[in-house]
Parts: sequence; C-alpha cells; structure tokens
Amino acid sequence: MEGRLIGLGPFELIVFVLPALLARIIPWVLFVTVCVLAIRWFVRQDRPRKDPESVAVRRSLSEVLRSHRERCKMTQEFVAEKIGVSRQAVSKWESGASEPSTTNLVKVARLYGVDPADLLREVKA
Repeated sequence: MEGRLIGLGPFELIVFVLPALLARIIPWVLFVTVCVLAIRWFVRQDRPRKDPESVAVRRSLSEVLRSHRERCKMTQEFVAEKIGVSRQAVSKWESGASEPSTTNLVKVARLYGVDPADLLREVKA
C-alpha cells in the first residue's frame, strides 16, 4: 500500500487513507471511553450508605480508635511505642482532644489489622 500512496493526491489521501485510519482509531476511542465510564460508575458505587441504620452505628474517630485498640487487647503505651509517638498522643486521639496525622492513622490501622479506609468508614461524617 505504501507504493500506492506516493502517487495519490490530497483528495485521494482523504478519501482512501482517512477512513482506514478512522476504522482503526474509533474502536480504541470507544473502548477507552467505555472503560472510563465503567470505572467512574464503579467508584461512585463504593460510597458509604446514608440510610439511618448505617449512620446510627457510626462513631467518632476517638471511639473507633479506642474500640479497635481494646479489641486487639493493646495498651496505649504499646500502640505508642509501635508507631513511634508518645502515650499521651494516643490518649489525646482516643479522648478526642486531637486527631492523628494521616501517616499515624495508617500506622494505627495496620497495627490493628484493619484497612485504613474501613477504619474511616466507621467514623460518622
């Protein structure tokens, strides 16, 4: 086909080459578009429910942190030592006086054997 392209004028190139290129490109564009739409739909489906039952069960971050620590039978001192903060910091997180940084929250969640996203889903908005 390359040998035939050399002798073609601009009109022939548009008539013969453009449809061939579009025939190869359009399916990929449609495929990518469908994939993007499917991913957007899937991500939106993962939102927490807002029905009264699920909202009533949610607690504050301090309550969630304390309950997970107690479930794991860990002391505040042990948690503090494992994640590299003071026992007072853990106490403040559990009393609601302050909140852990994102890094410390991830460390605490891993220490408790919980996915950080699941831990945050338990927290009321």
